[in-house]
Amino acid sequence: MTVEKRHAIQPYVDPGQRGTHTAGGWRWQDRWRDLPPGGTVPVGGTSTHYLTGGWRSDRPVFDANACSHCLLCWVFCPDAAIELDDGKVTGVAYDYCKGCGICAYECPKQGAMTMEPDTTAPDNGEAAI
Repeated sequence: MTVEKRHAIQPYVDPGQRGTHTAGGWRWQDRWRDLPPGGTVPVGGTSTHYLTGGWRSDRPVFDANACSHCLLCWVFCPDAAIELDDGKVTGVAYDYCKGCGICAYECPKQGAMTMEPDTTAPDNGEAAI
């Protein structure tokens, strides 16, 4: 029995034979040009288009009364999910927060930013954890 292997990356073809080599009805030299370059961000500011808050299992809870507004949570948040108004922390953008807990870990004030299990259902219809 013969098994046909299909590969996403086609094997090297000598430049003299490139015009005749086809795979699945498309020419390989036409397909690789359609791939975006790896490891690049083609346009800036696209992170606001992707709501990633549904990934988390824990969420930060902000207490404005305990906060000293040192902004360490804002500085260390990898997702820019800490909301500010006039130089003061006002809350967390849960649509973008992934629940890593760095904000609560870096907070010098006990109880200003704490982590709790996230029991809220995501907006995308998936079941909550």
